[in-house]
Amino acid sequence: MSGHSKWHNIQQRKGKQDAARSNIFSKYSKQIMIAVRQGGGDPNINFSLRLLVDKAKGSGMPKENIERAIKKASGELGDGAQMEEALYEAFGPGGTAILIKSITDNKNRAGSDIRHIVSEYGGNVGGPGSVQWMFGQWGMIEILKSKLSEKNLDMEAFQLSLIEVGAEDFGDVGEMLEIKTKVENLQKVLDKMKDLGLEPDEFGIQWVAKEKLNVGDDARETLEKMFAKLDDHDDVDDYWTNAE
Repeated sequence: MSGHSKWHNIQQRKGKQDAARSNIFSKYSKQIMIAVRQGGGDPNINFSLRLLVDKAKGSGMPKENIERAIKKASGELGDGAQMEEALYEAFGPGGTAILIKSITDNKNRAGSDIRHIVSEYGGNVGGPGSVQWMFGQWGMIEILKSKLSEKNLDMEAFQLSLIEVGAEDFGDVGEMLEIKTKVENLQKVLDKMKDLGLEPDEFGIQWVAKEKLNVGDDARETLEKMFAKLDDHDDVDDYWTNAE
């Protein structure tokens, strides 16, 4: 289980049936609409929107779907739903800390459903500030290490080149290399990777636990069931945990 994100869950979902892909596209549409509302509809100016458009394209989301989401949020289509973001702070099994981000047109419904899911698996949603202090926001990138080999890139030289443009830390996640940056340096690191001919497998702004918590098998199994339920909920956009 990833200690700060659900990227591996997303990768698994990408290979599933069309219904699952539709769920991913729906979530990207909501993210895009929020980004447009907050920073405008021009990806060249709106950094958050540019990141989301790149991610949506990488997931196979059709160009027309992306453009429709931007136009809806910009009011060009006249039928844009009022999407709102909310961040829920929860305590899960094994004493774990969990952040759950919702994007929804009905915060009451989303909040009630999220509380029910968390409670169903032995956790509870706390008040503002109860969990968020355990996390910090970072730019995160993951790439298959085999892609560096294919380009005949030396790992140490590659990492040094990224440090020069703002990479802060590197970690091994199985077959993946994880790259951590300050949020303001994320685009610079992505641009450097592009210059090297490398396409990241996942990237974005994530909540990262300041300290990881090692949990037992029972708590881990319960968490995985909870996260699967959250994954399937239309109003849940993302979640993060300090579970290691």
